[in-house]
Amino acid sequence: MDSPTEEFVLAGSLAELRAKGRLVVHGGHRPILVVYDRGRVFALDNRCPHMGFPLDRGSVDDGILTCHWHHARFDLESGCTFDLWADDAPICPVEVRNGEIWVKTTFGHADPVGHWRQRLESGLAHDINLVIAKAVLGQLAARVPPADLVRQVALFGAQNRDGWGVGLTILTALANLLPMLPEEEAYLALFHGARRVAADCDGEAPRRERTPLDSQLEPTVLKRWLRRWTSVRHREAAERTLLTAIAAGEKPSMLADALLAAATERAFADDGHTLDFINKAFECLDLIGWEHSAALLPSVVGRMVAARGAEESTSWRQPVDLVALCDETTSQLPELFPAGRRKRGWSSHVALAQDLLGDDPANIIEALKAAILAGAAPSDLGRSLAYGAALRVARFGNANEHADWETAHHVFTYANALEQLIKRIGTDRDSDVTIVRGVLHGAMALYLTRYLNVPPARILGEGGEQLDDLPTDPEAIRAALLDAFDRQRQVDQAARLVARHFQLGHPPARLIVTLGLAVLREDAGFHAYQMLEAGVRQFAVWGDTDEGRHILIAVARYLAAHSPTERATLQTAHIARRLMQGGELHRGPEAS
Repeated sequence: MDSPTEEFVLAGSLAELRAKGRLVVHGGHRPILVVYDRGRVFALDNRCPHMGFPLDRGSVDDGILTCHWHHARFDLESGCTFDLWADDAPICPVEVRNGEIWVKTTFGHADPVGHWRQRLESGLAHDINLVIAKAVLGQLAARVPPADLVRQVALFGAQNRDGWGVGLTILTALANLLPMLPEEEAYLALFHGARRVAADCDGEAPRRERTPLDSQLEPTVLKRWLRRWTSVRHREAAERTLLTAIAAGEKPSMLADALLAAATERAFADDGHTLDFINKAFECLDLIGWEHSAALLPSVVGRMVAARGAEESTSWRQPVDLVALCDETTSQLPELFPAGRRKRGWSSHVALAQDLLGDDPANIIEALKAAILAGAAPSDLGRSLAYGAALRVARFGNANEHADWETAHHVFTYANALEQLIKRIGTDRDSDVTIVRGVLHGAMALYLTRYLNVPPARILGEGGEQLDDLPTDPEAIRAALLDAFDRQRQVDQAARLVARHFQLGHPPARLIVTLGLAVLREDAGFHAYQMLEAGVRQFAVWGDTDEGRHILIAVARYLAAHSPTERATLQTAHIARRLMQGGELHRGPEAS
């Protein structure tokens, strides 16, 4: 295969190709299939883009090449597939010179970033996981920053679904974790986020664009209107009001304040998902750029105005009217804050969290009011609420029904979202009442989950328990933890291994990566992604302390209760990687 150029190789004579119909060119490159059909010569990657099966074992008829493994069909000239699940086959330039066939052996693209961006767009539009996985790998190989990938997927999701959904929430949660994940786990995170957005948009109506009002309004008016339209479930009016605030250049803190005020018009709306979605939309804009706020932020409004509030639930009304209790306390807040602001140095977060876990709603409210009077800021209340909610999960009794995990989980992710929004809003005193109203709703939701800790599961590692039957080496602990996630009913064992890790003073970073891998290798449900990211967020608040340990134990227990799964998506991710690396899957892993 001597070559007059560096890029072309001799495939054989035209006469030989006519006689055989096809030739396979081998060398220091991927195998290339050369086909003679209807008087023309074509060359393309010999590996089927779907699973890598040799295309030379397929058949050619009327310009169509059919792979015999899964019967994917390809246009010989372009390599494009007629079966979108298979992806397109890369083609090679071919020249006939003096009766000889010369093939260019490069499979690259003139614009790799543009090519893989288009492939990702196609994979998202048609909800094809293999195409999405390969496009993510292709962009990463082309040195596309992960934030650019997140931006492309997020904007696709905002445009192709009429409202924020679980896909965009998962994408944002996993994107938040990217800085602490190694390369392989980062790829899996981006793939999972993108595939869940695609699934969320599949078959959905696209978003309808709305425009801001042609007026200049004060932020207080916009906030008041947004609450009004949410209260009466007027979506179009609420969206136009929000778009007006965005067009006026209002700061993210003001937008967060207005949306929090509107969302808390209903108590613990949609089991806390409404507030979590709002928070995730803000976090997504932090990742992809606030110039996209008009495209992304209004997508939360439809869910917000349509949400079912807890005030419509019997459990919030009887035997104790928790909604009335919250409303009465909210009316008292303007008198409590001035006295509390004169105090400094409040730090009783753990004690307040324990009070919030009590079994008397009136006492819980009194504990919150006493904390305010003692100098606790709204951010302190949010922090205590989130820790208390984490303890509900950490002490979740195994005797409960499996579905009850979600009841505890909802309060925790709501509290995490509220705490993140409080940080974003900042120290604006006009927002304190709105914020604490959200805390009151969370505290009552936490109270209603008290039965999940009857009796409470013991947090392993407390009380001097040594756990000496477990490994000491951090990597051995990590391996044992993954092994526990490989088997069902390992909730307590997972908690013991996390406790052991902290007990021996090992750094938490690798443990967090292990928990991330435990989720990313599974066909995880929506709540598992939420739980992981919220737990890591709250661990960052408390750090390597007893409280931080309790939070990661809660995460591990929840994940263990929902593992293992079939891991079909992980197989797709591995297939995509092997194909991108030139592997031939029909020959086994050693062929990669």
